Amino acid sequence: MRRIATTFAVATVVAATAMAGGAPALAATHGATATTAHSFYLSLGDSLAQGVQPNAQGVSVETKQGYPDQLFTALHLGNPTLKLVKLGCPGETTATMINGGICSYSTGSQLAQAAAFLASHKGHVQLVTIDIGANDLNPCLVLTNITDIVKCLQGVFPKIQTNLATIMNTLSTASGSGPPPIIGMNYYDPELANWLKGTPADKALAKDSIALAQAFGNLLGGVYKAFGAKVADVFTAFHTSQFAARVTLPAFGKVPKALGYLCSYTWMCAAPPVGPNIHANQLGYGVIANTFLNTYLG
Repeated sequence: MRRIATTFAVATVVAATAMAGGAPALAATHGATATTAHSFYLSLGDSLAQGVQPNAQGVSVETKQGYPDQLFTALHLGNPTLKLVKLGCPGETTATMINGGICSYSTGSQLAQAAAFLASHKGHVQLVTIDIGANDLNPCLVLTNITDIVKCLQGVFPKIQTNLATIMNTLSTASGSGPPPIIGMNYYDPELANWLKGTPADKALAKDSIALAQAFGNLLGGVYKAFGAKVADVFTAFHTSQFAARVTLPAFGKVPKALGYLCSYTWMCAAPPVGPNIHANQLGYGVIANTFLNTYLG
């Protein structure tokens, strides 16, 4: 399944690059600035915003195959002056995006860096995308009892909501009047892979995780929409709710259809040492990029 997914991903990216005349993306460093001679696509968020994937040793590394890179390729077709600026930080939470502490930025935090960029490039930013909040859930997702997970999330969700509102307010006002379009993202559900552990408790946890992922997505979407931003519905693009139907994967037999898509689009089902890894693969990042593109054009 992974080999098929990779083949499709490579074919898609090669075709897109050929259509774009092979124009490379300009991926800025975390603290980079750019001139206003061009227009810009600004990518913000966590590791997904940097296209992180595991290497052959299972170490998560930044790549140029992420959704911002693939979305840039599509947008560049209609705007040859467009440049890509990626400020995303692997491991970033809503709190560290505001306060800093993980990646290095000349202004101290990713949010401050983004606000400074928007303020100094007024009228030259075509699009801002953001995915943030998934790493806030990590203390809860290490738990194995659904009751404990829900209780933990009930404490975490309000903090995410407050922090994300601060982030969106800062981004929305940084450009002054007429801010660029901002598209936020909800998430797919890596916890579906618990099904592969085989025990009744793990399978129940995989099923229950769908409702939790949906609730998380609703929280994120509510904040984004409150600030006039659109939402890229990655939860739906990954067919996360399709749990009842079954598909057959050569390595695992019959599994929920939602898990089949997760295995195709991420490294969660890959054998060690590469997996399991929560990040999307090249095909999965392509699905996310297409979701952003359709949201942008819609």
